Parts: sequence; C-alpha cells; structure tokens
Amino acid sequence: MPRRRAFRRTPPTVPTVVTSKTAWLGLAAALLLVAVLLSAPGSGEDRGCSGARVTGWRAAEGMNAELARYGNDNARLDDWTGGDGTRTVRLPDGRTLWLSADTFLDEVYGGKSRKPNPVWVRNSGLVMSAEGRFQRTLLGGEESRPTALFPGTATGDGREAWRWPVQGVVEPRSPGSKEKVVRVLLWQREAGTAPWIFGVPRASEVATLSLPDLEVEDIRTIYEPRHTDVERRVLYGTSAITEGGWTYVFGADEGSVSGKPSRAHVARAPEGRLADKDAWEYWGGAGRGTEGKSSAGAKGLGWQGDPAKSVPILVGETDQRGATGTYTVVRRGDTWLLMTMDAGGSGLTDVVSYWSCTPTGPWHGPSKVAAPPLPPGGKEAGAVPYNPQAHAEFDTSGGELLMSYDVNVMNNSSVIHQDVAYYRPRFLRLVTSPAKKK
Repeated sequence: MPRRRAFRRTPPTVPTVVTSKTAWLGLAAALLLVAVLLSAPGSGEDRGCSGARVTGWRAAEGMNAELARYGNDNARLDDWTGGDGTRTVRLPDGRTLWLSADTFLDEVYGGKSRKPNPVWVRNSGLVMSAEGRFQRTLLGGEESRPTALFPGTATGDGREAWRWPVQGVVEPRSPGSKEKVVRVLLWQREAGTAPWIFGVPRASEVATLSLPDLEVEDIRTIYEPRHTDVERRVLYGTSAITEGGWTYVFGADEGSVSGKPSRAHVARAPEGRLADKDAWEYWGGAGRGTEGKSSAGAKGLGWQGDPAKSVPILVGETDQRGATGTYTVVRRGDTWLLMTMDAGGSGLTDVVSYWSCTPTGPWHGPSKVAAPPLPPGGKEAGAVPYNPQAHAEFDTSGGELLMSYDVNVMNNSSVIHQDVAYYRPRFLRLVTSPAKKK
C-alpha cells in the first residue's frame, strides 16, 4: 500500500483538468443537498424514550480558529487546506481522526487564497492530538506526487473510480479481540455522464486502519448495489453508531439525481465484524417480535441478510420532509437524534432534527436546529452550507454537542480558491434537551 504520511515538497504544476473537476465537486454537493428522503411505512417499534431536540446554539469559535490555523500554515505544502465530507472518530489514545473527501493541498497566500488550480486529492485524513491541535495530514503516494489516502481505481473502460470516506468507528479487530483497529466506511463511485456528474454509485466498502500508526491495511467490498434503476442504489456510511454490541450504519439511495425522492436505509453488523460483509444485516421493515432481533427466516420483516430486502426507514411524517443523503445520527441519552439540511422545507438554509427511540424509527420531527452562519462575505459570494455532521467526541462538560457543516460555492468554483473559507467546514455548539412525543 502507498505510504500514509505528510511530507515536504515543492508544489507541482497542476493539469487544467482540475478546474473542471472542481466544478463537478460543487455540482455534486448541490445535488446531494436537494435529496429528500421520504417516509415509508413499517419502520420499527417505538419503545418509548425521552426524545431529543436542539434548544440553542453558538458558534464554536475555538474549533473554527484551530482548523484555520492548520489549513493556513505553510510549514508544509502538501497538507490539507480545504475539504468537505467532514467526519470524526476518537482513537483509543485520545487523538481524533478527521476524515475528509475531496481535499485541496498546496500553499495558502496571506491566510486567504490558493492559486487557481491547486493540487487536490479525492480523500485524506487529518490527525488531531488529544489536546485538540491538528498535527498532520494522512495521504498516499510519494513525496513528489501525493495521492488519496484511500486509493482510487478505474473501470474496465478506463473511467475514474474513486472513494469518498464517510463515517469511521473503532472496534476490536475481531469479536472479543483486545486489539483495536479503525474501520472506515467508504463510498466508491465511478465517473459518469450527466446527470451523474458526481459519480455513479458503485459500492459500499470498509477500510481497516491499524493502530496507533493509522496505516491502511485493506479495503473490502461490503455491498455492490445492482439495482437496474441506478437512482435506487443505496450506499451506506453517512453515519455509524455502535450500541448494544452492534454497529448501526445509515445510508441512502440516489433518487435526487433526477429530482425524485431519495430514501434513508439502515444496516448493522456485530461489533468487531464491520469489515465482514456476511455479518451485515439490513432493515427489512417492522414486524411483531422482530425489533432488535436477527430474523433471517422472516419473510421481508426485521433484520435481513439480503441487502436487496432493505426497506426505507421513516424520516418525518409526510412525503415532503426528510433528510439529505448526508444526514448525521448521534445518540443523546436514550434517544437517537438525526440532523440534516431541511431539504423538504427551507432548503439550503436551515438544519433540522428528528428523533427516534430506535435506529429504525419512526423519526419524529422536524425541529429547527439552526441556520448555519456563513464566512464573512459568503452570502454575497453564493456560498451555501451542507452536510451537517455531529461529533459527540467533543461534547463539552456542559453536554453541548459539536456540529460541523461544510461550505461551498456552487455557481463559481474559482471563488473557493479566492477565499479558502468558502470550502472549509465550520462548527457550532448545540444545546440539546429532551423532547416530548407528538
């Protein structure tokens, strides 16, 4: 496997093709934002819980400043200066691994701008110390030519196939093992023509990273969706939570590519077996006595070993409200809390939340979380927020929840290089409280 380290180098000449791919990136984000995950009947038993909602928020200025410090530091010219797809996993030694999708490298001039065609890679990792200081960028490749941490490939006819990391978890290398590893869920996509400008869904994968050195050991395919209707192919990993001996993995289909609804799905694997595709089970709908139990013998109900039997989970109460394809799920006390851009309501301006007593729903809501503030001048530049992600690893002593959201400019990709703040995540601290059922 390629080396995974940050290294010093002289910025190379970048092919002009980067400009067009940067535009693809912006359009991809726009499409993801309009994905609406519709409700579906039969989503599970509601056992009763306190519920959860967001009752206040403030800007997390300390985290914003720390990421800006690292991104603007030119001590190295081969590390992260901007990216999206922001997710985190706390490591056993107190460090935090941050996962980033499309990532820009190179120099930042005056803490403000990049050159028009900077070096970029499809994914990277950032390592933060236990004290909360970003230390290094994880990449592949060689000193003179950095590549993605999780390497891409090509289709049989020569088209690019790449990987975007989504959520990661720490788990035993195998059930009962004392050795821990990091499992990172990946979305594999391949280059396509319109309307698939952000890639055709290809596979859900799991990468294994060793500890403590964070070397990529292998990448295994979990599920290759073969649905003849490409818009209904599901990719898993937008969120993953380990609870009660299982890791629950949330995903969505691709219906929004042509304006049709996208829908949320959930799967699970026993703790320590996330990289074992034969151990995965997929939610096949509610049935008496099936909630929380393996039901491979049931007819289309409960947890199923066949991913083709997965059914959408209920998000919201009508077919006009739901989550984008990059929603986030986190545990707050005895409740599952889902946060998303309000695709069916205010659109690209507000984050809303839903809550459930089980990972399979039903999800009650929506409740408004916040209208995420943009960087100075962002509104005038056409910047938009997207991909809200919860980071429970960074709860304050008062129980505030850290939430990131990505920022991008959709209609003019050059703007994100004129001001690096327009393609970097930003952070809020959220106050959560119990919520009563409707």
